[in-house]
Amino acid sequence: MPITCRRDFLKALGAGAAAMVLPRWLAAATSPASNAPAGRKPNIVYILADDMGYGDLGCQNPKSKIPTPNLDRLAAQSVRFTDAHAPTAVCTPTRYAVLTGRYCWRSWLKRGVLGPYGKPVIEAGRLTVPAMLKSVGYTTACIGKWHLGWEWPTTDSKPAAPAGKKGTVPEEGAAKKQVAANIDFTKPIAGGPTTRGFDTYFGTDVPNYPPYCFIENDRTLGIPTIPKPSTMFGNPGLMLEGWDLVQILPTLTKKAVAYVEAAAKTPDKPFFLYFPLTSPHTPIVPALEFKGKSGAGDFGDWVHQTDWTVGQVLDAIDRSGLAENTLVIFASDNGPEVAREVGVGAYERIQKYGHASMGDLRGVKRDAWEGGHRVPFLARWPGKIKPGTTSSEIICHVDFMATLAALLGIRLPDDAGEDSYNILPALLGEKLEKPIREATVHHSCNGKFAIRQGDWVFIDAPTGDDNKEPDWFKEERGYKPHNFSGELYDLTQDLSERRNLYAEHPEIVQRLKALLEKYKAEGRSAPRGRNLKPLSDKPL
Repeated sequence: MPITCRRDFLKALGAGAAAMVLPRWLAAATSPASNAPAGRKPNIVYILADDMGYGDLGCQNPKSKIPTPNLDRLAAQSVRFTDAHAPTAVCTPTRYAVLTGRYCWRSWLKRGVLGPYGKPVIEAGRLTVPAMLKSVGYTTACIGKWHLGWEWPTTDSKPAAPAGKKGTVPEEGAAKKQVAANIDFTKPIAGGPTTRGFDTYFGTDVPNYPPYCFIENDRTLGIPTIPKPSTMFGNPGLMLEGWDLVQILPTLTKKAVAYVEAAAKTPDKPFFLYFPLTSPHTPIVPALEFKGKSGAGDFGDWVHQTDWTVGQVLDAIDRSGLAENTLVIFASDNGPEVAREVGVGAYERIQKYGHASMGDLRGVKRDAWEGGHRVPFLARWPGKIKPGTTSSEIICHVDFMATLAALLGIRLPDDAGEDSYNILPALLGEKLEKPIREATVHHSCNGKFAIRQGDWVFIDAPTGDDNKEPDWFKEERGYKPHNFSGELYDLTQDLSERRNLYAEHPEIVQRLKALLEKYKAEGRSAPRGRNLKPLSDKPL
């Protein structure tokens, strides 16, 4: 039974009967032994940019040609992690990991991303971050790009797109009269955010996927009936009349600001706002007021508008008097996009504008190299997190669940957050005697694995290149071809991954390979039996 439906069912039964039918994870989360510590629970705002590279932010790249004043301001108020990673170098798997604390390659989606009308990736009944937070009194909202699947209603009762395959219709000709993948847009859509722990949802599933309309909770806002014109960016499919790609991000921004302002009217009720942006992912559609404001073309202007969106949310938090009791996290879901999708992609921007979205890293979106998954990560919590600091601790987006569980004194069962580590000590600037994570698994778009432990990263494939690097780029950065069956780099000495040490250190390759296989076989990488304790000497 979906969590939101189960909630209403338990209310009807009454507290006594509810205790007998609570899911095991919920019973553990709400048991007396794991009650949240006394004090006011913090609000939590998680902003996830889409395709923003490590080097796109001014606070991280002095050579950046893109003004990011709001993110730079946030960095000055935050701890900035210089070794933070998306678990996968593309978007759907990263979103799964953020919300479940589990690597997505353990789900049915083993590579790539979900196509239009794809089925849900988050398993029904799996503990999610919003469901966990609801169990201790939070209201939860998702505003923005979902891209984790739905159970779309169809006219013939057949799956809209079995196994996540694309379901589309032609843009021209007599086929215009078809309904996309037999979708019945008059009915509610199951399997979405409100069945995975969120009280409310507003957004576009994916801005370049049909249907081209907004979705609120479990219904489309309007019935899309017009085939998308070939002149509009995106996959073929149906849209609402008058649909305007330029208005997507401003509309989501207004919704997020309104949510924060409304939440401020009930200060005793903590909230979780998950705000997965549609930018700077394609379509690259900066509004007129941002055009020409960067030195990196339309993409740079789009990043600049993304920075504005972050600023609007920060201003709403500050203006509403919520800043002191709100943990704000900003991150990106993977590295920057390449030319075949963007026109002037990450490599071409270096040539045309002198702007390196990946900074000094090697790789871009989809790659197993650092540039594919090492991303911006900022965390602000006034009075708890020391502002203007940096941390070199290795962290991963999959750590969000265990960190919040530790913060709130929630006991995680072994079948939840299997790859999630508690990074709260790093957030709070505590002195660490050893690394928090034993190791971190990276995953490329094509399903290639890599594993990072300390200074070393091992890519378990003949090459980590999922996007053919231009010859001029390889020559400029000194990348040499190799004939080895894997790659090994010492990132302390070689952050740009120029020198493959695979043949020189077979013992390190063997050790990392064995640990990677262990994580795969055991179904988890985080320790079992974690009874995460609340902050005893740092009350909320």
